[in-house]
Amino acid sequence: MSLLSKAPALKPFTLALVQLGQIGSNKTENLKHARDMVLKAAAGKDGKKPNLIVLPECFNSPYGAQHFPVYAEKIGYVPGQTYDVSASTSDSVKMLSSVAKETGSWLIGGTIPEKADDTFYNTCTVYSPTGELVALYRKVHLFDIDIPGKITFRESDTLTGGSSLGYFDTEFARIGLGICYDVRFPELAMINARKGAQVLIYPGAFNLTTGPLHWELLQRARAVDQQVFFSMCSPARDLSAGYHAWGHSMVVDPMARVISEAGEGEEIVFVDIDPKIFDEARAGIPVNTQRRFDVYPDVAASK
Repeated sequence: MSLLSKAPALKPFTLALVQLGQIGSNKTENLKHARDMVLKAAAGKDGKKPNLIVLPECFNSPYGAQHFPVYAEKIGYVPGQTYDVSASTSDSVKMLSSVAKETGSWLIGGTIPEKADDTFYNTCTVYSPTGELVALYRKVHLFDIDIPGKITFRESDTLTGGSSLGYFDTEFARIGLGICYDVRFPELAMINARKGAQVLIYPGAFNLTTGPLHWELLQRARAVDQQVFFSMCSPARDLSAGYHAWGHSMVVDPMARVISEAGEGEEIVFVDIDPKIFDEARAGIPVNTQRRFDVYPDVAASK
């Protein structure tokens, strides 16, 4: 995505991460529960309501390569064109749009399996407080790993990787998007940050092998590399499911401090984002003005 306009100034806002549980085989029930939890998040905490609510990766279906084609929905979003939610065939999009409008909040709708022609993607959609679908991002890096004796998983058995970056503007920040395994590729975060994103949010579902090793490490690395707020929103852990999510939804500040972290079960994490931390990090350690593009290339230059 090209930089079409100057990024809005980062202003104080409240972020709510919904670490969603009870994700089973019944899509209708999954959508109802997700909606209920978004409404609960929108009610806020201690009298303060969130400006932005986030759902986790694969919130409308079980997580697994074999499930993606079964639960996939057609969306048909075209960047730059107004999307008619009322004409959409996606039950997930209709629910997310409706609850965003009902709550009057920005909503990052986690991810759902998306079908486009005969191709399947792991897709994140974003909604404005009026319920408008304003951004769509398809997971670029597919989760294909094999750790002997621990875990083997191949998203590419059924999914195709996306081919473009994603961010969106609110009245309080430019938000860059990624999904789960994307966090291992610093180029994605680097380009979004160079395009003006002050906050990067990745719905994700690490497992019990990679979670304890790298979940916090990677988020802190991306945050300090780019001097941005970084957050990942996970499903709750369910040991009766086929895939065991790590949980621990998290927000990290631009100095790589973990400012909030969930546990393993279903919960909502509320975090106040303070622009002073962002400004102080960039003023005190001015890496953004010290880069040596005469020595190495700017990976964001052509994006």
